[in-house]
Amino acid sequence: MISRVLHVSDLHFGARNDPTVERAIAELVERIGPELVIASGDLTHRGRRDQHEAVARFLRGLGTPLLVVPGNHDIPYSFPSRFTATWREFERQWETTEPTYSSAAVHAVGLNSVRPWRHQSGGVRDAQLTRATERLQGAPDGALRIVALHHQMIGAPWRTRKKPVARRTHVLARLVDSGAELIVGGHTHQGTVCERHEFEVVTGDVRGVVVSIAPGLGQPRPHRRGEARGVVVYAADARRITTETYIWRADDWGLTAVRTFPRGREPLAVEARTP
Repeated sequence: MISRVLHVSDLHFGARNDPTVERAIAELVERIGPELVIASGDLTHRGRRDQHEAVARFLRGLGTPLLVVPGNHDIPYSFPSRFTATWREFERQWETTEPTYSSAAVHAVGLNSVRPWRHQSGGVRDAQLTRATERLQGAPDGALRIVALHHQMIGAPWRTRKKPVARRTHVLARLVDSGAELIVGGHTHQGTVCERHEFEVVTGDVRGVVVSIAPGLGQPRPHRRGEARGVVVYAADARRITTETYIWRADDWGLTAVRTFPRGREPLAVEARTP
């Protein structure tokens, strides 16, 4: 059985909304039939109530289960509410900043990487990682174990000033050791995907882990090279995880990249050795 998850990020509702793209997302959902839609933060542009209400209507209108985590744009910009009512509007719509979705096929855990005292950079505390470990260990046997947060775990192909999540090596190692198989984020508006064996020196029988950053779905900023507009679709069976990157091309989606990675401990293929 193949399980599919649609990953959107950085919608920035309230900044040049495009109804055409909103309708196209609904059509893509109908086409691929995902079990779950993950929205990895920056749902809104300024964290206002009307923006939270609008994006919640849009996401719920997709008609699929949702796992939604906040981004740095989803909290108030004004003081003192940035600190006194940080999560009020987000939790009004989604109840919690660290949700869990679980089924026989997919087990997804959300992490809140936003730090109100910093505008851009994010972090994850050890207490959050401990709770994430407990939730990941509760996954049904065989379910794809996903962790979603806003701030990126890996660098974008183009230069960006946005720093990755604080203590990235520590956070990534804890999540991998906790059993995460797919770790997803956003923040940079640049899509990139890699697999554990591509960035970590490992020996022996070590299972694969895929790390993915979705392109932004909101309007790319002009004159800023490297910002795409798109989504990522993940498909998994017992042996493989496939990522499909869809880019918005003015009037329709274009499938621009397909990557297949091993799930578990067996590589996709073994090269035959020559004598």
